[in-house]
Amino acid sequence: MRGVDGASAAAGVWGGLNSGVVLSIIAVLWTVVWQNLQHLQLQHFVKRNLGRHARRLAALVDPYLSVTIAEYDGGRMRRAEAFEEVKAYLAAATSRSARHLRAEGAPDADRLVLSMVDGEEVPDQLLPEEGGGAVFWWASSRPAPPQDRRWGGGGGGGDEENRRFYRLSFLDRHREQVLNAYLPRVRRQGRAVMVQNRRRKLFTNISSHQFSDGGYARSAWTHVPFQHPKTFATLAMDPASKKEVIDDLDAFKAGKEWYERVGKAWKRGYLLHGPPGTGKSAMIAAMANHLDYDVYDIELTSVHSNTDLRKLFIGTTSKSIIVIEDIDCSLDLTGARPKKKDAAPEDEDKASKGDKKGAADASSKVTLSGLLNFIDGLWSACGGERVIVFTTNHLEKLDPALIRRGRMDKHIEMSYCRGPAFEFLAKAYLGVDEHELFGTVGALLREVDMTPADVAENLTPKSGDDDADSCLRGLVAALEKAREDKASGGGQEKQPEEEDGGVVAAVDKE
Repeated sequence: MRGVDGASAAAGVWGGLNSGVVLSIIAVLWTVVWQNLQHLQLQHFVKRNLGRHARRLAALVDPYLSVTIAEYDGGRMRRAEAFEEVKAYLAAATSRSARHLRAEGAPDADRLVLSMVDGEEVPDQLLPEEGGGAVFWWASSRPAPPQDRRWGGGGGGGDEENRRFYRLSFLDRHREQVLNAYLPRVRRQGRAVMVQNRRRKLFTNISSHQFSDGGYARSAWTHVPFQHPKTFATLAMDPASKKEVIDDLDAFKAGKEWYERVGKAWKRGYLLHGPPGTGKSAMIAAMANHLDYDVYDIELTSVHSNTDLRKLFIGTTSKSIIVIEDIDCSLDLTGARPKKKDAAPEDEDKASKGDKKGAADASSKVTLSGLLNFIDGLWSACGGERVIVFTTNHLEKLDPALIRRGRMDKHIEMSYCRGPAFEFLAKAYLGVDEHELFGTVGALLREVDMTPADVAENLTPKSGDDDADSCLRGLVAALEKAREDKASGGGQEKQPEEEDGGVVAAVDKE
């Protein structure tokens, strides 16, 4: 009996050991299998399948689909053309059914362009040729801000504007009509409405520190309506030079196919150089009015890096003139930059007095290479039909790489007033084509350098008693005084390269 009991006890111990080994093996195998299942992301697999079934079930309950058109695309750096087209379409086609509207100025000063506010919803439908009868719903909205968003720091207005989107809801059975007929028509009609309601604008850049807010790009530009009255018809310059500039602009505007054929970005650079008061800004206004373009006036000292300059350029639209005035004074963009230890004493004196240019350079990291890439690098092809204009009073201060052909394609020298420009001004300001003093004024203008702005000021009647005779005599007196000052050493030296032509002494040919 004792042998039997011993054998039973041994069998029990052996069985317990076997159970422990088996459980250990099972635990090890489960750990390995579970780790592999986690590596295979089984839970995500299950979640995806559950999501598919849930969506199929939701489609039975809610058969509507939606298309969302966000305000910004391209990494939130550029306003989406489709958003602007939908906005224009809805303003014209559905604003009558909206209860809450946003008003903007129109080309006609007595009218307003209306669009629905965020949160509003309006219906629209297919045309008969598109399948007719189906009703869609457009909603304007924006996503809710993040919960941890701090609104007090930078002002939320710009960010709210940048988050807007339109959403179109429609039945699943109308998918083909919506995608292939309805939405293309919306974009076409939207573009037509944009052309009809377009108001040209004058833009200037704001501080680049405000470019981003909460991950969404703030607009780098602020604008006012562009209403400058200057045109080529009222611009005082030599008729031949004026015609050359106008022909060049017309060839550029009509040159889309040519630029595509030769593989160049559809842009053209103009360099306006000459003394102050010779009409460089007036020339830009005349160019904008002739081409019917918007104007983007870049203040380089407000741009803090090459990246910010690139964002500015991306934010511009086609059919625009991009202007940097007095580029020689904006930043140090010369090729040979003196080191501090080699600076002349007068330069040190300027720095000690708080020279504005030095302050601008200290706050801005825009480089010559960054500006060159802005003009004709890869980013310059983002968009088309752009004119880039630089102005300077000191051509010799600019780096040759900045103004070479291909960047600044046409150099236009804006010079002092001469005979043809004076006659144009006399006709415009006094209404006279001929006068006995014309010969005297023309002779004096060949001896004395006077800007068109100064000539125009002398020809402007100051009271009701002033007439053509008195104004012309006043101009003669001013010119004679300037000649006396020049003879006594107090006047400006006449530039030997100037010719007797007009405001524009020379338009360089390509």
